[in-house]
Amino acid sequence: MSTETAANPVNQARSTVYQLLSSLFAKEIDHKTLHELTSTQAQAFWSQLAAEADFKADVDVLVAEFAKLNSDKALLELAADYCGLFLVGTKHSASPYASLYLTSKSLTDKPVTKGDEPLLFGEQHQQMTQFLKQSQLQVQSEFPEPADHLAVILAYVAHINTHSSNQQQLQFIGDNLANWLGTFVAKVAKVDTGQFYIALAQLTLAWVKSDVEWLESES
Repeated sequence: MSTETAANPVNQARSTVYQLLSSLFAKEIDHKTLHELTSTQAQAFWSQLAAEADFKADVDVLVAEFAKLNSDKALLELAADYCGLFLVGTKHSASPYASLYLTSKSLTDKPVTKGDEPLLFGEQHQQMTQFLKQSQLQVQSEFPEPADHLAVILAYVAHINTHSSNQQQLQFIGDNLANWLGTFVAKVAKVDTGQFYIALAQLTLAWVKSDVEWLESES
């Protein structure tokens, strides 16, 4: 990929969105993250994203939820939502691992549980580890999760936005993200008791669909 293409403002902007979505799935929101998400620069970003009809409803929910995070108690409650959804691995959670959806039980709303260790560090994890190695990347040591975690995959897409051809990006997104993201989002919608993470999941799905359409039109 040429330096000129890598520096393309559109690719840089796409990478920024994927990186942001990745960061919100990677860990709970703390005071520092909240400050970044509500800064003047961030407000301009959210407004620009909400200008697209496909994203507006979910962005509006996220921005409204940010405004409610005005106390330690509110942040702790949102952190509890994050833990219940993505960390505990029960029937009331929506585990964010590709392996749990890309199995014989995929395309159902009942992915195998996080307790299924063979699947958690199985083929999808190994494939993502290889992708990361090929790009001279690795999962950060403070993020002790399998490499097929949604946050890792989104971060990798952010990387290839500026390092790979449109066709290579399409191939990766189709093989490793778009083929299970809808099932994951449906699971979040079914079990989430709050509004923040379902809006985030729906925004992520809408963004990926829109991005795939753009890549196809540019290829």
